[in-house]
Amino acid sequence: MKNESTFIDVPAESSSAMKGKAPLIGVAKDNTTSGYNRGLSIFDFLLRLAPLIAASVAAGTMFTSDETLPFFTQFLQFQAGYDDLPTFQFFVIAMSMVAGYIVLSLPISVVTIVRPLATAPRLLLLVLDTAIMGLTMAAASSAAAISYVAHNGNQNTNWLPICQQFGDFCQKTSGAVVSSFVAVVFFMILIVLSGVALKRH
Repeated sequence: MKNESTFIDVPAESSSAMKGKAPLIGVAKDNTTSGYNRGLSIFDFLLRLAPLIAASVAAGTMFTSDETLPFFTQFLQFQAGYDDLPTFQFFVIAMSMVAGYIVLSLPISVVTIVRPLATAPRLLLLVLDTAIMGLTMAAASSAAAISYVAHNGNQNTNWLPICQQFGDFCQKTSGAVVSSFVAVVFFMILIVLSGVALKRH
């Protein structure tokens, strides 16, 4: 008597079928990364409006900081303006350049929203934002040093404070300096956002 064995034929999935299923996980991950990066890009675009406003206010306030004292002599008139100091002139030019850069960077930020997985636009923004932040910091720091001397003077060099006489001038220049440092803070946040987005690629 022969032993009869029963075989059950289980069809194995073809390699083509397995290949068809494998990318589904990758597609899901890409969609998640794409949505995350798109959210960062939208936040990046909106956040760029903050340093644009801060830099514009800083440049405009410094540019209009001229003050003329009400008393004068026949040969002498007491006046203070940003163009009397090269540091403040540099500040106005630098803040104007910063505001112009932010306007030009907005279309690149839009590209990162449309193509959230693109690396080149995000890397370009990271490099340019870092450079512009350095320019903003340099202008803000140099103007802050001059504002400090204007408020407190320097006894070692016999530089007298002028803010007791030119109160409006000092108030406007100090406000411009504060606004420029606000722009620096926002640039730091933008750089961190770009770094996080690049890490997610």
